[in-house]
Amino acid sequence: MTASAAAAVTAEASPLTDATLRSLPDGVDVPSYDRAALRPGVVHIGVGGFHRAHQAVYFDELARRGLADDWGLTGVGLRSPQMGEVLQSQDCLYMVVERGREGSAARVIGVMGRYLFAPEQGEEVLDALADPATRLVTLTITGNGYNLNAEGEFAVDDPLVAPDLEDPGRPDAVFGYLVEALDRRRQAGVAPFTVLSCDNIPGNGTAARTMVVSFAELRDPELARWIEAEVAFPSSMVDRITPETTPEERDAIVGSFGVADRWPVITEPFSQWVVEDSFSNGRPPLDQVGVQFVDDVAPYELTKKRLLNASHCALGYLGYLAGYRTTAEVMADPAYAAFIAALVDEVTPLLPRVEGLDLAAYKTSLLERLANPQIADQLSRLCRRGSTKVPSYLLPSIREAIDADRPHALLTLAVAGWFRYLEGEDYAGDPIDIEGSRQDEMVPRAREKGADPRPLLDMRDVFDSLADIPSFVRDLHVASEALAAGPRETIQTWLTVRGVR
Repeated sequence: MTASAAAAVTAEASPLTDATLRSLPDGVDVPSYDRAALRPGVVHIGVGGFHRAHQAVYFDELARRGLADDWGLTGVGLRSPQMGEVLQSQDCLYMVVERGREGSAARVIGVMGRYLFAPEQGEEVLDALADPATRLVTLTITGNGYNLNAEGEFAVDDPLVAPDLEDPGRPDAVFGYLVEALDRRRQAGVAPFTVLSCDNIPGNGTAARTMVVSFAELRDPELARWIEAEVAFPSSMVDRITPETTPEERDAIVGSFGVADRWPVITEPFSQWVVEDSFSNGRPPLDQVGVQFVDDVAPYELTKKRLLNASHCALGYLGYLAGYRTTAEVMADPAYAAFIAALVDEVTPLLPRVEGLDLAAYKTSLLERLANPQIADQLSRLCRRGSTKVPSYLLPSIREAIDADRPHALLTLAVAGWFRYLEGEDYAGDPIDIEGSRQDEMVPRAREKGADPRPLLDMRDVFDSLADIPSFVRDLHVASEALAAGPRETIQTWLTVRGVR
């Protein structure tokens, strides 16, 4: 669609505001509840596409069922003002478009009553956090937002720390806001809120606790002890594929549904949220809308990371090298679809048994989700931060397979694909824009190595003791040499040799 055509479609579409909510086109599911009657009990920090497609939808469903009078949502942005500009122009309304094989469905989310941009509205953010009505603070701030080093310790020397210690009433970092608000509640005799991380990082509840308690210790040891004793930091596992909404996708949604949403979010029908049952100040009834409250999130988290996230890594690197750019494209290739199915089977014997989880059904669902032709998740997004993702999602399975003397050739091939991707050029000779915190160190090593994996394996903080296992080094070398024939060709050979196809 040309820019002029898109502008014409938008001009004819219904604006998305409170005033137009009841007159939106048929086919758009709108909130049935009184938005003004919702009392804000949740503050979410880090409003982006995933939060809007995941946690906010669960709270919206609570409101639709009449269960959320005290669990309305206040959104907080930290860095980019664009999200706030869009949401405020739309009375904090936006559309979630679920795309499945049978078609698309649009739903307007109305549970967010207010959006605050922290750099410009810092005191209002603190007021919202310190308000006794706020009982839960949820986070999607990415792994870097926790300010932890490679050992999982709070990085006290980070430039963000000193300013928030010197002027705690005007924080800039997430830890500064949380600790200042908790201190205000403590001094006022108000019960603390629960801090619930929804970031896709290992032990996210522990990460949140470390961040908050460590910063509080630097500021006031007595406050740190109070937080340690009184504040709950439950872990959680979240899962819903949510591609970035491109301008072209936005325009297509406006044309399809007749609603001029400036920033809709696209997602799949599947959604999962598993939360450790540990709360400081009341628990929202999310179990009534599909959330699982469990004693231990770890086995659910492990299963998701070793299957979904590992598949994303393998598809991302090996698919991008072959010229594919979306999951829909690469999973439409029978060789890649068979490869991912075999990879999932390779990982399965290494997984723990999880109560209430039908692993066979989960795997079937996973393959269907990855192959969803309506969810064109960008492979470039899946390839980001490889130095964090590969050690978290692929290498642990390889290590366990070696220890258990189990097959791991497909996992190893995925790592070889990452090494080849780091060279910065696909097989057609097109450049790759590599995004990650270690690319300046890793790219030169990848380019110098040829098929020899050792220059990269020498980065022990990434590969740990795997670099000392001769069989792994040899297998990775063989996989890297084989990739010279091309990623798709190598996949076909690997599967044929192993009798998969």
